[in-house]
Order: sequence, then C-alpha cells, then structure tokens
Amino acid sequence: MTTEFAELHKALVEWVYDHTATNALEYVSITEFGERHGLDGQQSFRLLQSGKDLGLLDDRYATYGDPAANLTAAGLRWTEERKRRRSDPAARAGAARRGLLVWLWHRKHEGVEMPTVADVLHAPQSIYEGERLSAREIDRAAGHLQSRGLISGQMMASGDGPVHAEITTDGEDCVENYAGDIGAYERGTRAGGTTFHIGSNTGNIAANSRDFTLNATTNNGVDLAAVVMLARALRQAAPALDLPRPEEAELTDLANRIEEEAGSDHPDPSRLQRWGSSVVAILNSPVVSGALASVLAAYTGVVLPGLPTGS
Repeated sequence: MTTEFAELHKALVEWVYDHTATNALEYVSITEFGERHGLDGQQSFRLLQSGKDLGLLDDRYATYGDPAANLTAAGLRWTEERKRRRSDPAARAGAARRGLLVWLWHRKHEGVEMPTVADVLHAPQSIYEGERLSAREIDRAAGHLQSRGLISGQMMASGDGPVHAEITTDGEDCVENYAGDIGAYERGTRAGGTTFHIGSNTGNIAANSRDFTLNATTNNGVDLAAVVMLARALRQAAPALDLPRPEEAELTDLANRIEEEAGSDHPDPSRLQRWGSSVVAILNSPVVSGALASVLAAYTGVVLPGLPTGS
C-alpha cells in the first residue's frame, strides 16, 4: 500500500463517517468521493475493498449500481479516535516536530542548504491525521528541535524557531534510527537503546532501531516455542505502538490467546493462524505506523507461515 493510497483510504473512511453522521444505518455512494479526488471507478472500488479488508467499512451497491459504503463498529471507533488525536495539542506538537525533522533530513540529502522552514507547509510531512498543521505549530516545532540540538538555524526577532534551518548530525541519527521519534531517540541515547527480550535469549525484537534480530525456527509449519515468544513480544510491544485503546486491548488479548493456545496440551493450528491473521491486520492497519509494527508483522509471518504480512 503506497503512502498516497493509504492516505486516500483514511480519507474515505472519514468521509463515510461524515456523510452517515445523521443516520448510522445509511449507506452512502462513494462516487462523489472518487470524483473529488480524481479517481476512476476501479480506483474507488479498490479503496472501498481495502476498507473492507481492514474491517473498517462495509459495502453494498446503490440503486444505480454505484458502490456504497458504511462504517463497521471498528471503523466508527477508528474514525472517532483519529478525530480525537487530530484535536490533541500534544499529539499535534509531536507530529509537527517529527514532520519538520524528517522534511529537513530530505532537504539535506537533496543538497538544499538552509531551506525556509515554512516551506514544509507545502509538503506531506506537515499533514497530521489528514489535516495540514499550522504555521504557528511548525514555528514552535522548529524552536523545540533547535533547543534539543536536532536542527540549527537563523533566528529572527519574532517567533519561537529559526526561519531557515538545517538538520544536525544528531537530528539525522534521530531520523535514520528512530524514524524521527524524538522521545524514542532521547530514551535510546540515554539508555543505549531499547530491546524487547523474549524467552531465554532465544529471540529479540529491538524497538526504535533498524537493526534487529529475529530467531524463530519453524518445523513442519509451526514451532510452538517460537509462537510463545511471538505472543510475549506482541504483549510487550503493544504499549509502544501508540495504538488507540481498543486496538491495543485487542492486540494484547490476541497475544494472550496465542500464548495460551500454544502452551496447551493440544494446540489448534487453525486457531493460531486465525489469531495471527488478526494480529497482522492490526499491525498493518492505518491506526498504527512505525518500524516496530512492520518488524512484528514480519516476525508473525516467520512464526506462523502463510500469513499476509505485507500491506
């Protein structure tokens, strides 16, 4: 799933929410949404199908054959959580800092010296949960990043941050090893990194790093010891994925079920596969992002072969 497609998918789910607000049982034609975004019928249908695959949308065909959609219960929760995050000042501030830092990383690697900070407002990195951040939020983000030594720049008499800036070597490290997550970067530099240890040195999943090791051997399909390791990794990682509460609770519950089933006298492989598929769906869904989710999805596919781990 490309970034552009993923953003359109999220926009469609929220558009359906807005257009069914007065009647939760109503199905709305998505033709208008497609036309607004310059999509043909097949592209619109792909978006709708993606929403169905993730359990966020349901569909049927309107009177004249147009595809129509409504939200599932999960889609309703996801949209309301997205709107909550969008209105959260702390979450917006974090997104502005991360977005600006990543944008400056790209400018440096393109050879652009001391770009104008406000130009990020024309880039995808200034969009948070489908809404463009404000110039004031970007200015505050620039001031915060400079105070942390992650960027350097030229200050003006007014404003919190530099008007022109470039990323520092510390800022590059934050982007390249922590995907621009400043909190994770600072915790990592203070504590030497964060690692989830599962079992007795038989596997680990390193959070906040591109360098990780997966030790999971399958024998005739499923290695139950590795499945237990997977369940513990999922349970440990759940709080670090910044999931909405319902999805975090669901992921933890799935991890508990997987571990209990794998440790039972007669484990049922079909149950493990079904719950593993649900885990991968959460990790690949629009409600979660970051390298750790991708690592966990890949790890799940190693331990429970045959699952669709890509997005």
